[in-house]
Amino acid sequence: RINLSGGVGMANWASPPADRLLEEGDVIDVGELSFKVIHTPGHSRGSISILGRDVVFTGDTLFAGSIGRTDFPGSSPEMIIHSIRNKLMKLPDDMKVYPGHGPSSTIGQEKRSNPFVRNFLQS
Repeated sequence: RINLSGGVGMANWASPPADRLLEEGDVIDVGELSFKVIHTPGHSRGSISILGRDVVFTGDTLFAGSIGRTDFPGSSPEMIIHSIRNKLMKLPDDMKVYPGHGPSSTIGQEKRSNPFVRNFLQS
């Protein structure tokens, strides 16, 4: 288990263990809504995105105009590129994107204006 809290001034802080570990394809039901887990490693090995009917919560994988950092122990530039190119950019252009930080966007907007995504899609 990697704890990077010391790097942001929170030495000796750790979250409690997870009640349940989520995996690719798991379904999370919240009331009448259902969400599907998409494994999107890169920012961390265990990074996931949560897919709803017309929305995706991308955590620290994809941001409006940017992507997650890959300079932490266990992160991987190759894996985040694969996750974005082969999973998130396959979603419909009108899919609303809610990242872990910053403003919302859409998949189509990120394809058109996110310089990282555009570079991944062209290579």
